[in-house]
Amino acid sequence: MKKIQMVDLKGQYSKIKAEVDSSVLEVLDSTAYINGPKVHEFQKNLENYLDVKHVIPCANGTDALQIAMMGLGLKPGDEVITADFTFAATVEVIALLQLTPVLVDVDSITFNIDIDAIKKAITPKTKAIVPVHLFGMCANMEAIMEIAKEHNLYVIEDNAQGIGSTYAYSDGRKAKAGTIGHVASTSFFPSKNLGCYGDGGAIFTNDDDLAHIIRGVVNHGMYERYHHDVVGVNSRLDSIQAAILDIKLKRLDTYNQERRKAARAYNAAFNGIGNIITPSGISTCQNICENCDCHVFHQYTLRILNSNRDALVKHLNEQGIPCGVYYPIPLHLQKAYQDSRYDEADFTVTNQLVKEVISLPMHTELDDEQIEFITSTVISFVNS
Repeated sequence: MKKIQMVDLKGQYSKIKAEVDSSVLEVLDSTAYINGPKVHEFQKNLENYLDVKHVIPCANGTDALQIAMMGLGLKPGDEVITADFTFAATVEVIALLQLTPVLVDVDSITFNIDIDAIKKAITPKTKAIVPVHLFGMCANMEAIMEIAKEHNLYVIEDNAQGIGSTYAYSDGRKAKAGTIGHVASTSFFPSKNLGCYGDGGAIFTNDDDLAHIIRGVVNHGMYERYHHDVVGVNSRLDSIQAAILDIKLKRLDTYNQERRKAARAYNAAFNGIGNIITPSGISTCQNICENCDCHVFHQYTLRILNSNRDALVKHLNEQGIPCGVYYPIPLHLQKAYQDSRYDEADFTVTNQLVKEVISLPMHTELDDEQIEFITSTVISFVNS
């Protein structure tokens, strides 16, 4: 059995090596390293894939989220509601802009922001909601957009983990993650489902005026060289990364299908095992359907009940099986984001999840032998 990787970027690269190497050499020969033709080609192709009017590439996913908020003109003291159970970048940019983060609990099945918790957290100072499509599954965007419309709020989708996933409305309509809110951000960090070989990110919107503002923000506030019309930053996707991303974008649906195939194999192995809760598609679905497109499994995350999750992590590592705990500490308990306004009773799900979750290897190169070894190792520990 080949060595198990948490993310097998080398194996994935080996299958596209000739195409990637050739495209990177094109960039080197052109010397158009910043905002070159490869950036514009990727931007246009991603717009077509997502069916969104505007994709604005930038330097990384954290910048993308910050720039989205800058583009909306949010002011210091404005309250922004987001999930307590996510990576710190989501709340980090809120604090950096001197906005007021308002952390709320998540759903125990999808791990995404809880709709009732959003409603409870709204005050006259609330200006935006940031749903995170955690681990690759869309948040309940229909309900979130209804709340936003009722209270005149912006919705900023944090799509760093969900690119390629599809949200299904109650009337049967579908839309890609990142195209539903007023604006969205994504990350092209190498381990993402659509990842480059460095750092990269992008902002999506269907709003022409907002897109214009954001295009200035990413480039020092310039629309014309040396004319600074808005306060901006320096955040641009370089041409080499764009060239790599454009090649991988053509394969994104296939990559996501491979991840779902691996997730189904995991779920089948864990079926009926007590004390293990497996991920599913939408909260009303107990399985991952063959035609499922609501989840792209950036992470495959179990809940381990009535057992020692941390001891399981240690055991898996000893067996040569990498794993991750995303996330071990709620944001509301992180030193940087503690706030006397928070009540522990409002975070019952998050406080439980941080004790139970464990993410197993998930990538496009997993094979049946590896999955069998991983699952049997987990099951033997849980049943011991």
